[in-house]
Amino acid sequence: MTLRLAWFTAGRGAGSRGMFERAVAAIADGSLDAEIAVVFLQRERGEGEGSDAFMDRAAALGIPVETLSARRFRAEHGGAFTTQVRAAYDAQVWAQVAPHQPQVGVLAGYLLIMSPALTRSLPFVNLHPALPDGPVGLWQKVIAQLMAEGAHETGSTVFRVTEELDRGPSLAYTRVGLRGTAFDALWADQAAHQPADEGGALFDAIRAAGVRREPELLVQTLRALADGRMDIEGRSGALDLTTQVEAALEGRS
Repeated sequence: MTLRLAWFTAGRGAGSRGMFERAVAAIADGSLDAEIAVVFLQRERGEGEGSDAFMDRAAALGIPVETLSARRFRAEHGGAFTTQVRAAYDAQVWAQVAPHQPQVGVLAGYLLIMSPALTRSLPFVNLHPALPDGPVGLWQKVIAQLMAEGAHETGSTVFRVTEELDRGPSLAYTRVGLRGTAFDALWADQAAHQPADEGGALFDAIRAAGVRREPELLVQTLRALADGRMDIEGRSGALDLTTQVEAALEGRS
């Protein structure tokens, strides 16, 4: 049965656009039995060139677009996203999204913390730029910790969103090695010249390796959900999709 998706995004960056375009391509070529039933953006027209372009792209594909400005909503309700304001915002979001009858929500560059009521209304998946047992926090913090530890591998994980922030069960992951021809000289240069928390070529290379794989990991995860090979609750454990991700990337290179 075709999986109906609600795609949640701020639509402002190349990374979130890349995940969307990869899913659109997989749906179009028949490798992903899914439909993007609605795109929801936390921005309205005029709030950013990136989000405006995202809305135009979705509309051109014939995908319904729903928007609700988080910035405006927050300003109209005292200027802060308190627990009560967040709940009220998400209630309006769900009122706009629910009529499109999605089965799974995808967070791809969505910059808001969701209220418990919304996470219970629809199963959502999100990406974390580390392995299931890897560092937590924003991607910048993750990479800094990997560098400080001299890590030999990292990866990305798709997890089920729950009321516990970034603590939902892992559904699938992909691994990437951080040693060998592409990385050894960068590690040596980093050790000689720069602390782990100040960026540099190694920092950028680790980030690029993750960004390259994240759209494919998301598509492979959605495919496993659509095919019934994965439990959205994560009860069957996380799938290692490294082989599938690398094969897909190799096939498109």
